[in-house]
Formats: sequence, C-alpha cells, structure tokens
Amino acid sequence: SLHIPSFTLLNTDSIYTTDKIIPKDKPVVIVYYSPECGHCQITADEFSKRMRDMKDIYFVWVSYYYPLSEVKEFAKKFNLQQFNNMLIGKLSDYNLPSFYRIRFTPFMAVYNKEHHLIKTYQQGTEADTLISLLKEQ
Repeated sequence: SLHIPSFTLLNTDSIYTTDKIIPKDKPVVIVYYSPECGHCQITADEFSKRMRDMKDIYFVWVSYYYPLSEVKEFAKKFNLQQFNNMLIGKLSDYNLPSFYRIRFTPFMAVYNKEHHLIKTYQQGTEADTLISLLKEQ
C-alpha cells in the first residue's frame, strides 16, 4: 500500500522541514492548497473551527506556486499555526503534486495510523467525512 512520499518544505517559521517530523502513530491528512483558492479558504476556516474534533489527526498543509509570505498570511488568517497537529508550508519541489497527480485544490490524501493511504479527495472534503472515515480504521 502507498506510504507518504518524502518531501521538504519551508514552514511558516521559515525553517526547512521534511516528512520525517510527521508523528508515527497518528493518521495523517495531506492538504495541497492554494492560498487564493476560495474552496481552500472555506476548508481552512472549517477545519480550524473543528480542530478539537480532529486533534488526533496530523495535518500537512502544503502549497507550491505561492511565496512563503502568502502561505504565512493564509495560516494566520485561519489560525492554523496555533495547532500542534499541523504542519504548514511551501514545498521545496514539485514531488508531492506530481506524485498525487493533483489537478484541483484543495486536494487531500488521507493516511491511517500506519501511514497507509486510505483515500484521496480530488477536490477536498469536509471535517465530518474525515472524522468518520478515520473512525472506521
């Protein structure tokens, strides 16, 4: 089964970080987004408000084409950087988008606690869908 591909990103503290910091025993949701995408903004707002229900899920929010300043602005606007189950940043290369063949944003890849891929959502999904999907695992 598919595991999380390796990646390097520049996080909101301007520090290079890799997939190695993802906690081993948590489900993971990789969200590929664009700061200016309306659907991404709605998702970030919803997820931020629902984080209490999703505190056991580790989120990786990544963007590629946008400057770090816009990534930081997005994180700040939706209070994403306040959560300790959240990694957010700008990818250093195009590895992830090409691995997943991403066409739309937000794209989500959901992994279980063993970090095996369970499902991808080509155009994102809601908090409740993620919560119930991961409960079944």
